Amino acid sequence: MHLSLNGRNAIVTAAGGGIGRRIAELFHQAGARLFLCDIDETALDETIAALPGSFGIVVDVADRAQVDKFMDTALKELNGLDILINNAGIAGPTGPIEEIDPDEWQRTLDVNLNGLFFFTRRAVPALKQSGGGSIVNLASAAGRFAFPMRSPYSATKWGVVGVTRTLSVELGEYGIRVNAILPGSVAGPRIEKVLTAKAKARGIGEEEMRAEMLAPISLKEFVTATDVASMALYLCSDAGRHVTGQSLNVDAGTEYLV
Repeated sequence: MHLSLNGRNAIVTAAGGGIGRRIAELFHQAGARLFLCDIDETALDETIAALPGSFGIVVDVADRAQVDKFMDTALKELNGLDILINNAGIAGPTGPIEEIDPDEWQRTLDVNLNGLFFFTRRAVPALKQSGGGSIVNLASAAGRFAFPMRSPYSATKWGVVGVTRTLSVELGEYGIRVNAILPGSVAGPRIEKVLTAKAKARGIGEEEMRAEMLAPISLKEFVTATDVASMALYLCSDAGRHVTGQSLNVDAGTEYLV
């Protein structure tokens, strides 16, 4: 099946690397016109250079003024909007709740939840004007399971799932579909940092920690950014035109988190 986004305008947050970059790459191949952001200027520039015809601006998604400036520019440049991918997020601190720094807790909420709100509130009027479209929010398996030692991250991802379901009902009459993707552990530098931090917090070796993390995964491997990006492409294409309000697991059969 060929999934096309020809003629569609898309915004992708945190497109400088990982899942965000892979979404941008697949959307570009499918014919979408892209306006991207990332907090890392070098990474963003590299993504834009690799995707001819795309544009982007450096943005801290937790800063409402920066998001508003980005949206003003993006909507003017694109002259309309069909797709919003709320991908930006941070891992947040690892540790027992009594040792979590309140500033780190707040930063995790600001990026993972407030950032989604800041982009969505500005995107919805443009999507309505376009006669409909698709919003995809990146949640996590941590938005359906308990996630010991990762309470700030888990709190935000449960929040993403809740707002996704709510907006799917709120915006359905305007032809706007809203879905969440819940990746499991995604292979790459970020999960390696989390693995190291959890091993240290638990007082065990990294290989033992890796084995524990893989134990509840049916396929016994981490998913890839391409796995997640492919789901986003499906949801935003005509093939996903009747899919909304869903929390879609891309997690290799994860049964619980450690």
